Amino acid sequence: MKIYFDACCWNRPFDDQSQHRVRLEAEAVLSILEMSEAGELEVAGSDIIDGELSQMPDEERREKVELLLALASSHIALTPAIERRATGLQGLNFAPWDALHLAAAESARADCFLTTDDELLRKANRRQANLKVKVENPAKWLIQKTTDEN
Repeated sequence: MKIYFDACCWNRPFDDQSQHRVRLEAEAVLSILEMSEAGELEVAGSDIIDGELSQMPDEERREKVELLLALASSHIALTPAIERRATGLQGLNFAPWDALHLAAAESARADCFLTTDDELLRKANRRQANLKVKVENPAKWLIQKTTDEN
């Protein structure tokens, strides 16, 4: 099984953990990365994630996220096909970075694209028929996966 995190998932463990939801999502992201390290699934990084993270103004936080990103078990290179697909997804009202992430996940044949971005989740839910990858919140996905296994 292959999972694709967008940039907000890679950042979640470094967000303010005082909110219950943020803490749950951070723990889910870290648990999924542990599953990847154990060989239970694959977490994909990408040129798109690298590009988005390179624009982070907080250098210390960027370095922390990059250390976490090193745990990705594969890497998706940006290709003209991904760029074309992203342009099409922007036509469906996905933001440019979101469209690039979705296109990369589709290109890699990811089983699931995980995000903590509620607006992206709503758009993806409305446009699921136009997407080649399931889009889910990491905490919800992890709960469902562990429930299905038991």
